[in-house]
Amino acid sequence: MRIRSLLAALVGITVLVALVVLVAGQLPGPRGPGTPVDRDSPPPATAPLAAGTDPASWAGETARGTGIPERTLQAYANAELKQRERTPECGLSWSTLAGIGRVESRHARIDGADPGTDGRVEPPIVGIPLDGSNGTRRVADTDGGRLDGDPVLDRAVGPMQFLPETWARYGTDGGGDGVADPQQVDDAALAAAGLLCAGERDVTDGDDWWDGVLGYNASGSYAREVWSAAADYAQRTPEPGPQRR
Repeated sequence: MRIRSLLAALVGITVLVALVVLVAGQLPGPRGPGTPVDRDSPPPATAPLAAGTDPASWAGETARGTGIPERTLQAYANAELKQRERTPECGLSWSTLAGIGRVESRHARIDGADPGTDGRVEPPIVGIPLDGSNGTRRVADTDGGRLDGDPVLDRAVGPMQFLPETWARYGTDGGGDGVADPQQVDDAALAAAGLLCAGERDVTDGDDWWDGVLGYNASGSYAREVWSAAADYAQRTPEPGPQRR
């Protein structure tokens, strides 16, 4: 009787697991349809935002479908438009910036952070000390702790997770307030765009897209994760409308 009861319990557990797997397979995951990563191509992207698009209005209409917080999505759109003015040959889409933002900080929401209406993240997002452990390389302090509060080692900062030395090179004022701040989403997104488009890249080309993202973080698994997220956001988004300033 005990053996029979155990067998019945095991059968019940097996059926329950099968049902969970079946149901899970029918539920939309955080990455939507899961387009297979293509190492030779950039991720699918929406058509470029029209010149004159108001990032705030566009984000207000688009945020729900993507699951991206509206203020952060506005920053990605703003960065696409401004980067196109700076390097029109790059062809960067907001969806690639969104892919990076998702992986780096869950769109500026990691660990309870929240971008205010001014785009500044509170509390500030500061990564772990880069001391060479946990698969990181050791990076000695480069800014006296000004950005990351650490006078000994560098830490990645802000929603797009810039090292202080990288921010010194690419940091820019994307929000138009006269200050380049890695904790402000407009500034961080435009700085990321500048890094991805550096070296006269055309990120509509597969090799240049992968080179740009690997230049951001030299990890194949990281680049594949960004590719999948960017493709998903593009597929969730309708073609841009005629919003104007």
